[in-house]
Formats: sequence, C-alpha cells, structure tokens
Amino acid sequence: MPEKNRVYRARIEGYTSEGLGVARIDGQAVFVHRALRGEDCDVLILKVLKNAAFGKAVRVYEPSPHRVEPDCPYYGRCGGCDFRHMDRTEELAAKRQRVQDALRRIGGSAVTVEGIDGGAPLHYRNKSQYPVAADGSVGFYKARSHQVVPVAQCLIQKPQADAAAQALRTYIASCGVSCYDEKTRRGLVRHLYIRTNGAGQSLICVVANGKKLPGEEELVRLLRQAAPETVGVVLGVNTQPTGAVLGTEYRTLWGADVLTDTLCGLTFRLSVPSFYQVNREMAERLYARAVEFAGLTGTETVLDLYCGAGTITQVMARHAGRVIGAEIVPEAIEDAKANAKRNNVENVEFFCGDASAVAADLAARGLRPDVICVDPPRKGLAPEVVRAAAQMAPRRIVYVSCDPATLARDVKLFGQEGYEAVRAAAVDMFPGTANVETVVLLSHKKADSYIHIDVEFGEGEGKIPVDSIAKRAEAYKPKEKVTYKMIKEYIEAKYGFKVHTAYIAEVKRNLGLPMYDAPNAVEELKQPRKHPTPEKVEAIKDALRYFAVI
Repeated sequence: MPEKNRVYRARIEGYTSEGLGVARIDGQAVFVHRALRGEDCDVLILKVLKNAAFGKAVRVYEPSPHRVEPDCPYYGRCGGCDFRHMDRTEELAAKRQRVQDALRRIGGSAVTVEGIDGGAPLHYRNKSQYPVAADGSVGFYKARSHQVVPVAQCLIQKPQADAAAQALRTYIASCGVSCYDEKTRRGLVRHLYIRTNGAGQSLICVVANGKKLPGEEELVRLLRQAAPETVGVVLGVNTQPTGAVLGTEYRTLWGADVLTDTLCGLTFRLSVPSFYQVNREMAERLYARAVEFAGLTGTETVLDLYCGAGTITQVMARHAGRVIGAEIVPEAIEDAKANAKRNNVENVEFFCGDASAVAADLAARGLRPDVICVDPPRKGLAPEVVRAAAQMAPRRIVYVSCDPATLARDVKLFGQEGYEAVRAAAVDMFPGTANVETVVLLSHKKADSYIHIDVEFGEGEGKIPVDSIAKRAEAYKPKEKVTYKMIKEYIEAKYGFKVHTAYIAEVKRNLGLPMYDAPNAVEELKQPRKHPTPEKVEAIKDALRYFAVI
C-alpha cells in the first residue's frame, strides 16, 4: 500500500476516464495527473484511499514521444480540457481504448471498437455555456467543482462566443448587476449560453435568476457590438436551486429566438433548449456511422428516441420508409416539426413525451419498428426504456452515446433482453477533452439451431466431477456489492466532505440505477429536505464510476 507524501518510481500503464495516468504501486492502482502511457515517473502520493491512490508526476525519466506542451494558459486550472498535454494520435488512441475497456469491463461485451474518427481540434464548439460566479467572473468550472475560473479566450469555443462573454463581463460591471450565488441562491445573472451556426451567426441567451434584468437595452447593445453576426438575444429564466443551466421560460430581448444551421445537407431550426450536437463536422461523421449501422434499405420503420430537433430522425428518413421521433422537450419537438417541413421530409412524425412512455404507447398501438435509434443524455437509458425498446423486438438497435460507462451499462441491460453488441465505433466529438462519442449496433440474439446435450455428474470416465463445478462457481462468484457506506467513505477521503445516503440515492435514481435496500435512501432528512449541490452530485458520480456502477 503506497504511503501519502512519499515518492515512488512507477510506469504509467493506461488512462482513467478523466485522462489521468494509471500506475501500479505495491499492487495498488495509482491515478497520476498529467502522466502519459509508457512513461517512467517519480510519483508523489497525494491521497490514499481504500482501493486506490492519487498522485502527481514530479519527475519523468523518459518523456513519451506523444507528450506536448499544453497550448492553453488555463490548462490545469479550467476543468474543460484534460488531454492538452498529449498529441492527437495519443488522444485518439486513449479515447478508443476508453470505449473498448468500458464495453468489456462494464458491458461484458466482446465487440471490438472498429476505430475512431477525429476532426479539427480547435474552435469546434457551436454551443458555449459560460457559468457566472457570484463576484461577476465569467469562465468555466474548475475540475470537479463549481468554482469559476475566469477565461478570456478558449481554444475550443468560437471567437464570437468569447467576445460575447467579455461583453457580459462589461455589462455586469458597468450596470452593477448582481450575479447568482449558489450558496445563498441570491443574485441575478447565472449563465451565458450561445449557439453559433456554420455561417458564423449566433443566438445568445443570458440565463437569470429572475424574469427581468436591469439595463436590458444596454446588455443587448454590448452583446451585438461584441458579436455583430448575432441574430437574437434571449433572456432565459431559471429560478430553480439546481445545477441545471437552462430554465423553462424564455423572453426575446432582441431579434430572433431561433437559429438555423445546415447539417448533412438539411436545414435545422434551433431554439435555445433544443438538443444539437456541439461539433458540426463530427456530427456528420457520427450520423453517417449511425445510418451505416442501421442497415437501411428504404423500406424500414425506424423509431428515434431522444430525437431533439429531429437531426438523426431526418437523416434516417432519407434511407427508410417511415421514421418516428420522440423527445420530452416541447420546444425541441416544435423545432423538429418545423425542420421536417422546411426540408420537405414527409415520411417522419414526432411525439412529445418521455421515451419509455412513448415507446410503450406505440407498442400498444401495434408498432413494431425494424430499427430503434437512441441518443440519450449522459446518464444513459432508464431500465424501463431498455425494456420498452426490447419488447418492441426490433431487428437492430443503434445506440449513440456521449458516455462510454453508461453506454456499457445499458449494453449489459440489453444483453439481458436478448440483444448483443455486434459493431462499435468511436467519434471524437470533443477534441482536447476526455469526452468521446460512441455508436454501437445491437442485434437480437437468435439461435439458428439447437443442440441437445446429456451431462452426467460424479466420478468416473465421461462424468464431470462435482468438486470442479464448485471450483468454477467460486471463481465466478459475483463481486462484492458496492454499498452506500463504501461510496460515502470514498467521497470523504477524496473530496474532504460528507454526503447523505439520501443524496446518493437521488443521484442513482436520476441515472436510472437500481436502488436495492438502502437505509435512509428515501427518508426525509432531519432538517427540511435539500437537494445535493452540483459539487456533491459530481463527487457521487465520480464514486459510482470508480466502483464501476456506471
């Protein structure tokens, strides 16, 4: 067991999901900041947990040929880009390996990730979200926290987005506008949210803890001056004490409340809350993979769950007989309908509602799609969605995911419903960061023939010894169940604070995980019930990833 504050020499064997190097010291896994695979390092142990330790490389004896000097001055402070200390070749290899490891370790799948598509690494994001601190700082969160790191220029955001962020800083200072404090829940300005299309036009949304801002005309003037190609400025109202960026109410301060963009030769209208892939170039490659995996011939019925503004829906419609899209966000459904009309796509229809409810309703009406496509949020699919999709008995399921861990978890659940992963490919939608997009094709497992085998147990020729069965049973005994106590101890050791069992249960419910029996999991707290802070939510998710729950 490595000791805290002691230096050990170790070799980096691979990477964690967050881009940390992984070494073994005294048989213990040690996660090393800014270390690259294949490097021999002196590692200073910073924190020791029950099953792992954290450290930093204080000396690298022979740097990896893939090591590069980070090109961002905020690297190591901002939590946005974890891979800027390695070249693109190593970054892509690490991401492909992350997907492969998740599918095998969590999903129990033998499928091989065929490859990874990579694109331009700079200024690719068409959606920017800048949190605003209580002191008026505008930037991005420090890793695993809600502490805002002021950022003047970001290498992965569009220049007009950075310019708008600077304009917001000027507005806050010149107009003396208060900014939201997560602890007191007071203050107005919370976030700056910007969409930018391929033509360089932007739709800007200022998210506030209220329905009105002082000096709204001045705010609009400054934003338009900073980003002249802006088509509209919207006020988003979010008064909820959660980590969610957007609220449910919007008011147009100037111009339009939608932005149009072209993707895969189709035109899409995008309102502020509509889901749309953040990287246009890689989204086209992602959708091409999805269509390829779907194996469409022009006659199939396709069900697209989590359809957003109808992007995948309409791309699939070019190659299918009929496509049905479902999405829970009403504004997104309205965008999807308008987009289909704009693109003259007539073989699509859309339903607004929860994915499992829509699937169950369509199944009750007799719908039996040939292909189901799912592109859920990072938390993946709820178990009831997996069951509802499987019960419709499609020949193929195309799963698009932005989180390999929850994807692998759901692949395992689909396996219990009779589906297995037969193809997988990764797409680097988020260069410079630890995130990666994945497409998996699941096919129904059907026996082509059956073989009858008689087996005799006991001693003697041709018989299977009973003790060998016992040995095999011991070898395949299920792993120790991860308890709430283990999760709480991990968080306290790593982050220095405690979390209530009820908070862990709430995060697990939101991720669609089974609850099991948990004391205090659903009981009211001694004081009026509070939801976990964003910081505690991220800590709980980190613990769940560590124990391979997600």
